[in-house]
Amino acid sequence: MKKNSKKQDSVIDNRNNEPVIVNDDDDEDTESLNSNVASKVRGKKRKLISKVWNYFEILDTKPGEELMCKCKKCGNKYSADSKNGTGNLNRHIQSCVKITTKDIGQFLLSSNQGSLLSRNPQFSQEKFRELLVQALIRHDLPFSFVEYEGIRDLLKYLEPKVSFFSRHTARTDVKKMHASLVSKVRNELSACPGRICLTSDCWSSIVTDGYISLTAHFIDSEWVLHKKILNFSYMPPPHNGVSLAEKIHTLVAYWGIDKKLLSLTLDNASANDSCVNILRSQLKLKDALVYDGSLFHIRCCAHILNLIVQEGLKKIDVSVDKVRECVKYIKGSQIRKDSFRKFIEQISLDDKKGLLQDVPTRWNSTYKMLSSALYYQLSF
Repeated sequence: MKKNSKKQDSVIDNRNNEPVIVNDDDDEDTESLNSNVASKVRGKKRKLISKVWNYFEILDTKPGEELMCKCKKCGNKYSADSKNGTGNLNRHIQSCVKITTKDIGQFLLSSNQGSLLSRNPQFSQEKFRELLVQALIRHDLPFSFVEYEGIRDLLKYLEPKVSFFSRHTARTDVKKMHASLVSKVRNELSACPGRICLTSDCWSSIVTDGYISLTAHFIDSEWVLHKKILNFSYMPPPHNGVSLAEKIHTLVAYWGIDKKLLSLTLDNASANDSCVNILRSQLKLKDALVYDGSLFHIRCCAHILNLIVQEGLKKIDVSVDKVRECVKYIKGSQIRKDSFRKFIEQISLDDKKGLLQDVPTRWNSTYKMLSSALYYQLSF
């Protein structure tokens, strides 16, 4: 019969004043005897297998008397009744003056061996490979990362049994993981009980390559809102309404959600109006939209707000342009930036804030530029 209690750490000083950390498992040990020792406990013969019985021996008792045991080292007597567990015997072993530190260490090692094994699971090459591939994806690492000598030395130190793989294998594993996740997301979209809302936007890289994103927003059967980026795809020119509609329709059909759409949110670019009209016509032929598609086109509120603010900024264009040119001039040369920093130090301003340059398509960036310029006004 087991008696549960909380585990508690204690410290025992040995003769060299070196602390020995012990784990007091109190009553979680199973009361047991050595294979050659047996006693009657509540009328039943039981074998005691706990390690504490290496330090205690069962005393002979008469019928009806409480079962007792004594320490083999010091002779102290304790109850051996199963209902009391073995916590008191454990505590005595850790404090008995006639039991050496070496004996205690051996006892704790044998007692905790099973728990140590459970805390340190066996190394899995398959799991290691999966986690390493996930790291490549999450941190945008090159496939050749798995071949870096420094990384391999580190992993070999942590697990000598590890087997490495090449960048070509890493590439294959990434593709397999992508296929697995695509299947998982497709199942989630299929199981969605309601309609799905899409958002999409176009983006150009620093080398002017065009890309288009497609994100799905939906509520599952547990009423949990999900947002899944379905695609971030290369979008070749031209970026007109026909091309955008064809691209989005292809992506929607690929995910199998063309009959589950509620709306599509886009910015206010003129090409998007044409794109939505074409998509709406195609989906209406399949009777896939609610309210005859009147809810299908949603204009991006953030983009509308930006247009409103930019229109208002035109009233102070002259002042904003002067600030913008000043910021560009200072940030355009390291010598000018160093000189500006010296002026900032002379008037005891914080140089960590720094000058900020705005982006025309983000009204809040213009606000931050003006705010930083006002802060450093005396330095210009």
